[in-house]
Amino acid sequence: MKRAIISAIVIGILSVASTGSAQSGSFSADDYIEIQQLYAKYAHTLDLGDAEGWANTFTPDGVFGESQGHDQLKAFAEGFMGSFEGQARHWNTQLVITPTADGADGSCYLLLVDSRTQPYTIMAAGLYQDTVVKTSAGWRFQERVFTQDPQPGSD
Repeated sequence: MKRAIISAIVIGILSVASTGSAQSGSFSADDYIEIQQLYAKYAHTLDLGDAEGWANTFTPDGVFGESQGHDQLKAFAEGFMGSFEGQARHWNTQLVITPTADGADGSCYLLLVDSRTQPYTIMAAGLYQDTVVKTSAGWRFQERVFTQDPQPGSD
């Protein structure tokens, strides 16, 4: 009886795993890891003052808000960094990566903290929704859309 239950569980797990592989084509564990590293690099480069590195987390025609293309993305990052004097910290959590025919859809929560204040101030909280593609340079954001959570009393 126990063997039958264990066998059924193993078969179920293998079925789910093979279904996921079929849906994702050649999407590998390395792809997931590389995309997770892309998310980390995005936050680190922006928070630590590397505007060029941050712009390079996007495709050459990448879009974030009103900024499109490498030069506009770099200018956005430079302005952001100047506003926070290197004291902003992006906390991205609950990353979900979904393979697509063209790459992946990703989403994560954001908590943006200003560490110039004591106690630290939460500047923004919300959700990133992303289109991620694999390029010759690796995985890159094609488009990032940020939706900020409503502020208290902003009904």
